[in-house]
Amino acid sequence: MKRIALLFLMICYTLFLFAQRDTTYNNYDEGFQIIENYIQNNDIEGEFEDQDIFEKLEIYARNPVNLNKSSFDELEELQLLSPTQISALIDYRAKHGKLISIYELQAVPGFDILTIKNILPFIKVSGDLDDTQMSLKELFSTGRNQILARWDRVLEQKKGYTELEDDETGSRYLGDPNRFYFRFKHTNDTRLSYGITMEKDPGEEFFTGSNKNGFDFYSAHIFIKKYSKRLKAIAIGDFAASFGQGLVLFSGFGRGKGPDVMAVRRSASTLRAFSSVSEALFYRGGGVTLGLTDHIELTVFGSRRFKDGNLLQPDTLDAEEQVLRFSSLQITGLHRTEAEIEDKGGLQETVVGGSLKYQTDHAHIAFNALYTTFDRALSRSPRPYNQFFFSGSRLLNLSTDYSFVYRNFNFFGETAVSDNGGLATLNGLLIGLDRKVNMSLMFRHYEKEYQALNVFPFAEAGGGRNETGLYIGLQIIPNRNWTLQTYYDIFRHPYLRFSADAPSTGYEYLAKLTYRKKRKMEAYIQYRFERKQENVPDPEARIDYLLNRDRTQFRVHFSYNVTSQLTLKSRAEYAFFNNNFEAPSKGFMLYQDIVFKPKDFPLSLTTRYAIYNTDDYDSRIYAYENSILNDFLNPAYYNQGSRFYINLRFTKFRNASLELRYAQTLWENENTIGSGLEEINGNTRSDIRVQAKFRF
Repeated sequence: MKRIALLFLMICYTLFLFAQRDTTYNNYDEGFQIIENYIQNNDIEGEFEDQDIFEKLEIYARNPVNLNKSSFDELEELQLLSPTQISALIDYRAKHGKLISIYELQAVPGFDILTIKNILPFIKVSGDLDDTQMSLKELFSTGRNQILARWDRVLEQKKGYTELEDDETGSRYLGDPNRFYFRFKHTNDTRLSYGITMEKDPGEEFFTGSNKNGFDFYSAHIFIKKYSKRLKAIAIGDFAASFGQGLVLFSGFGRGKGPDVMAVRRSASTLRAFSSVSEALFYRGGGVTLGLTDHIELTVFGSRRFKDGNLLQPDTLDAEEQVLRFSSLQITGLHRTEAEIEDKGGLQETVVGGSLKYQTDHAHIAFNALYTTFDRALSRSPRPYNQFFFSGSRLLNLSTDYSFVYRNFNFFGETAVSDNGGLATLNGLLIGLDRKVNMSLMFRHYEKEYQALNVFPFAEAGGGRNETGLYIGLQIIPNRNWTLQTYYDIFRHPYLRFSADAPSTGYEYLAKLTYRKKRKMEAYIQYRFERKQENVPDPEARIDYLLNRDRTQFRVHFSYNVTSQLTLKSRAEYAFFNNNFEAPSKGFMLYQDIVFKPKDFPLSLTTRYAIYNTDDYDSRIYAYENSILNDFLNPAYYNQGSRFYINLRFTKFRNASLELRYAQTLWENENTIGSGLEEINGNTRSDIRVQAKFRF
């Protein structure tokens, strides 16, 4: 009752402040909204390690894109404009000349008020000449340097840090529970980035044992973009790479199903700098993009690095016939126990890739190739569902991707083949039906025989295989206050899956209705339903059979800008899960956020208090949390309890900031939190994080 009373008082406080005077609108951070939609609709629990989208927007906020001179590629890299909007802007410039003011964007077809609001912090309109070419010395000697240092840990003791009992067997973490993160990065607007990143995860050894040289993970990169008309990009060290719609290669940030129904098309650059701590999804070596002509560009890259894998012993005593094998790749990047350390860097991966692209202002077509080899052969444990998965030590993938805009239509897609003959194809269409109505269509067909390793296409299931589906999205903006976004996705898996011992089907739909009041508030209601077929949990059944697993979510969200310095956000969400065999599972979650960022005071804060009650993990509710800068969290709220966090940011000095975060979860119906070596003997879990940032 105390928790409910506290939440009630916070909501009443919100309603009281709602009656106050209107103030300057405090722009909602578009980067946070994109990330929240992404991690919630992909059930990513815990920490979100891909900081690419946020850091890119941070750079554009300091170095806005000039709409009067930017090319199609440069505008697409924002990931805030659709191809039809970009083409409309380019056509508008060709017909009417350069824009005089950002307010003129309202006259460009396809640019609604919401789009203009979202891009305002990252664009400018000016008649400046093109950027002058800078020498390498100027690139490296000018720009901004940034040092980021972070420490965090869970305050309660986990089982992994306790001593083994006399009669107990098993493993324990070899390191301490602290996490250390350090990064130095230099940027020169969007043209140069170089730096080094170091991280030690909780439980990993530090300057001892398997990490005698300090951190468990090191990453360094140099990336140059737009150095000259012909030399478009150079990557040295660690880098990210992507082709087309992700059927062959995609190691960046890609949105899928979510409220933003017009953002289903992949649009990442072929080569990009890598400075994240996602230890599996990057390449190590070098790459270059060359402009062979004004319309043709060639990208080639090569990578060789050690990766984690479950190694297998040779199956013969004859040394001449021994074949080194591994059973699976490990992508967690965690090396805390003896078993995890044994898998660290156990196999060597070599990757060579290339892309030849022809591009104009309104269209492109590209031909892509990727060849991957391992020094050990992948040998999976045979299971009925994985008999078509890749095995062996060599894999070749080829694809062609395209995109072209004709009036209000953007056609795009990619078709790929693997060297075993497997085929995957994805084709879509973005349509501007009216200034107030937009539609997206996408058809995908991934054969069960298709094999690829580092892929992330639009899909219901991962891997880009064994799936056929049709997606339809609709966005209606009747006026500047209201927006309706909805989609329907139907899919079929023609062959077995890990959780389905027969061909299965499913569908999903979402509807989100948003009301915005300029400079003041935003409120929305969202309904989502998903049906999948999976094995029924019936231990007495002689064979597995499929039943529908239905998940329903209903959300009401309210955000109000009390002043330009104070924002209040409230959310209520209900979840219902039913598999037509066990008892249904249901739950709810309520939270209240307070965001206070004063203009003339060096201390700002963000805080949340949430209560929740779900029957079990099946009816869990995800709720994105603001954290310290460049750190993103998406915990699952389940069981019965409450959660509180507060973020403090101190910015007394112009080029330095200090941030502190404290969070605590309380479970009222359990005596332990977590499982395995992560188990805490008690019903509370407390986290603390400290981060210092220096710029010079």
